[in-house]
Amino acid sequence: MGERKKLTGMEKFAYGIGAVGKDMVYMLSASYVLYYFQDIMGVSAIAMGVILLVARVFDAFNDPIMGVIVAKTKTKWGKFRPWLLIGTLTNAVILIVMFSAPPSLDGKGLVAYAAITYILWGITYTMMDIPYWSMIPAFTDSGKERENLSALARSCAGVGSAIVTIITVMSVAFLGNALLEKKTNPETVSFDSAVNGLSAYVVLTDDAGNPTSTVTEYSADKTALSVNVKGSEKLFEGVEVETGDTVIEGVINVSSSNAKVSYDIEGVTTEEGNVSFVIDNIDGKESVVVIYVNAEDYAKITQGTDIVGTVDMESTLEVERIGFKYFTIIVGVLFVVFTIITCVVIKEKSSVEMKTASVGQMFKALVQNDQAMTIVATIVLVNVAVYITSNLLIYFFKYDLGGTNWQGNYTIFNMFIGGIQIIAMMLFFPLLRKAFTTLRIFYLAVFSAVAGYGILLAMSLLGVESVYIFFIPGFFIMAAVGVLNVIVTVFLANTVDYGEYKNRRRDESVIFSMQTFVVKLASGIAALVASVCLAVFNIQEDSQGAQTAAMMIKKISDLITGAGTTIDDSSVIGLRLVMTITPIVVLAIAVILFRKKYILTDRKLEEITDELKKR
Repeated sequence: MGERKKLTGMEKFAYGIGAVGKDMVYMLSASYVLYYFQDIMGVSAIAMGVILLVARVFDAFNDPIMGVIVAKTKTKWGKFRPWLLIGTLTNAVILIVMFSAPPSLDGKGLVAYAAITYILWGITYTMMDIPYWSMIPAFTDSGKERENLSALARSCAGVGSAIVTIITVMSVAFLGNALLEKKTNPETVSFDSAVNGLSAYVVLTDDAGNPTSTVTEYSADKTALSVNVKGSEKLFEGVEVETGDTVIEGVINVSSSNAKVSYDIEGVTTEEGNVSFVIDNIDGKESVVVIYVNAEDYAKITQGTDIVGTVDMESTLEVERIGFKYFTIIVGVLFVVFTIITCVVIKEKSSVEMKTASVGQMFKALVQNDQAMTIVATIVLVNVAVYITSNLLIYFFKYDLGGTNWQGNYTIFNMFIGGIQIIAMMLFFPLLRKAFTTLRIFYLAVFSAVAGYGILLAMSLLGVESVYIFFIPGFFIMAAVGVLNVIVTVFLANTVDYGEYKNRRRDESVIFSMQTFVVKLASGIAALVASVCLAVFNIQEDSQGAQTAAMMIKKISDLITGAGTTIDDSSVIGLRLVMTITPIVVLAIAVILFRKKYILTDRKLEEITDELKKR
């Protein structure tokens, strides 16, 4: 039988488009499931951290089991494509269900929902991921062709990840706003001083729109404002509070970060006001409204002893919940369509054996190969460092930098760093390889990442707010990540040769199967660290609006003394330190471990290659 003809352009496209869809789904889950359940649905941050860690570790051990199942499959369509299609269909359904949590759920019910759907998502993702990467030998022959196809698929996977990273937040906001009225049937409730003890604060902002310590206070007897809040039932749940003829359930905390605001106060009218409003959860008799204005409007509004006017606030708390649901449906449908293209175009050879490794074989190979152990530990540490920052990045933009356009800034930043990562993999690494050894490139990349984190810390502590200035640390960090993604694959290949040299056994499939395991393990550890950060520094509490009117007044007092961030100072500092210092420490440990244990220099590899040839 003659050698198989080379892959056509259509076959390469079909396989690559499958990787695009696959990693669109993976990135949506990896980057936003914590944010969705913790920040939007209100699940405890610690509970989410434990769920993510347990699910990822379980999923990592599930990989070898799925490998065995695929290897034993025999159908007229081959052994890979049936599982690829079944896994894609079930994973897409579970993904949509996961991001469609019923708003009526809370407490233990919501925790159970998050745990069950996330674990099922991991199982079904493995169901299609294992056959996708394992099927390459089923339609390629030459080593060079396989190597090129693997590189193409990895690049396409990077494109899929970048697409979701770039468009998710803005797409969620667009879909949520477009569908909000149809899906929530919102109602409007009015609050005023007579019934709700409404007091008011007018805060002067600087030229950049940041609050200053210049504040004018109006007690309830001097406040003749009516605050009209429009929102869904989700906004008004909790402890019952009497407000005139209407019974509202619970704390209401509405601001420009989660509502569309307009007002007419003392002749000053705007459709895009910056206002915060809180009514407490004790008896509904104390509430606070804070109006942030520029110098011109500040002079007009504060010229009298009383403050009179109307504030209209349309809550968008449901925007993200609804937006994520329908954005996930779109991504899920694209995922299925892309996989169908792969399955239809790619034709498997009938006689392809698939080597699989059990969990025991994996750890046996590691124990007997100290260099593989070193690289695996290094990969875990590097990925933990990167994933900690990526998990917390959305909170940094939403609650630290803040602003009504935080989604736009977050999208712009992700667009930049996603592009840099792809360029680093495809361009920077080949250029650096011409001038340096892989060991030197590794150290340069880690140094670049540490420098980027240091710059990010300095900029955040100095109060830098321009998203474009954050491109500087973003470049250093993500360029390093892109290069390291390539280098670890090279290092793993080196450990395979070393293992054959030392143990007279080539554990190629076993060693490379560890790559998926360690990435999932690292993402689980990082998710737990990020969740602990959110819980310890009360970022969830602040973001969920659980503060009382008394807490709002305290924040105004803090503002007068110099504080003025979207979340309180301790939360801000904690978030910044965990995002920057923790990755630096983890990367330092990785470098120390690698420098101490890794011995496969270019000269050593030449010796090993010569010895293997002699054998």
